[in-house]
Amino acid sequence: MKVLLVGGGGREHALAWRLAQDDPSIEIVAAPGNPGIAAHGTCVAVSATNLEGLARVARETRPDFTLVGPEGPLAAGLVDRFRAERWPVFGPTRAAARIETSKAFSKDLMRAAGVPTASAVVCTDAKKAKSAAREFGAPVVIKASGLAAGKGVIVATTLDEADRAIDDMLVGNAFGDAGHEVLVEEFMTGEELSVLGITDGTRILPLPAAQDHKRLLAGDKGPNTGGMGAYAPVSLATNALIEQVVREIFEPTLAALAERGSPFAGLLYGGLMLTPAGPRVVEFNCRFGDPETQAVLPIADVGMPLGHLLAGVARGDALPTGLRTRARGAAVATVLAAAGYPEQPASGAVISIPPSLGDDVLVFHAGTATRNGSLTVSGGRVLAVTGRGPTVAEARARSLAAAQQIRFQGCQFRPDIGWRELSRDA
Repeated sequence: MKVLLVGGGGREHALAWRLAQDDPSIEIVAAPGNPGIAAHGTCVAVSATNLEGLARVARETRPDFTLVGPEGPLAAGLVDRFRAERWPVFGPTRAAARIETSKAFSKDLMRAAGVPTASAVVCTDAKKAKSAAREFGAPVVIKASGLAAGKGVIVATTLDEADRAIDDMLVGNAFGDAGHEVLVEEFMTGEELSVLGITDGTRILPLPAAQDHKRLLAGDKGPNTGGMGAYAPVSLATNALIEQVVREIFEPTLAALAERGSPFAGLLYGGLMLTPAGPRVVEFNCRFGDPETQAVLPIADVGMPLGHLLAGVARGDALPTGLRTRARGAAVATVLAAAGYPEQPASGAVISIPPSLGDDVLVFHAGTATRNGSLTVSGGRVLAVTGRGPTVAEARARSLAAAQQIRFQGCQFRPDIGWRELSRDA
């Protein structure tokens, strides 16, 4: 089997690793890829959002299917472009991807479908947004409606802070076009859960649940980031809870998208809040999560080679009946971020990774590049160091021990990934 893998981050490296683990004979072509992905296949210097360039690569390499990693090419319509050529591709169309690319669209869809989520007001005017914030009261959540690399969400603890966030987005253009429309949203309490589900548009196969850590600093302090680490599985995600999530959240959402003429096939990610009233949607993503993928794929048993499962969805086949997933042990992914991340990440630092970190440690490349024969920092989130073990505690110990052995100037990481799970164990 040959796969064209679109993207060049940690999520794509984890996908490449898992595809190769399941089927060592698989041929992977990655665009643009990264130095870590290069160990599993061939990287070509074509941007993930260069639709015509990617079409040229597909025409030249003739993959059995294309696997789209990041949201950018999905928002740009890569799946539509490839389907017009009748090329199998895993990922939703541009219209279906609006479940992530427009929080206003997603919120309206959930309201119509009766999917449990926070109350919200969509605003394009700062005065109206500030008025809505006062109706909710602090704390209140201010969200850029469009794509903002995981950073367009402000949890305002005071109304003054909410006003500043609204002005930054609607007046100061802090997130560009993504922030020209904002959601002023009810603050929900509870514990967050990430559930990634492979779907053919009707049925969905949920992978082991994970928990992401968005704040930069230990103890969930500091600014929001794209994600500083994740662990899986989560003990709160019982079989009964996941069945409820599928029944009350995923299936109605898929049905509502189909009814609007935008059926969703690919990976649907539900970011959930486990509130006292039950699970409610914080957000949907239209692709594998990052860094959740780096924690989930190393332990997920999906009952068949992952590449074969994704290829079937890419061809338009129905999911095989009777498939269930389970977690084989636990995994903790600790993200190593660049100096200055998330505001102004510094590039160029040389990275030193020991040749052996142990059989139960995986290092997934995200923001790395090779320059003058050295591995260097080229992005905000640089590496994800995944430790595996029979328990979250043992997986975290292995992840941390390995993270402490990797060196680059200004490296920052959280030592407490999985702290809620360990608190429950204690």
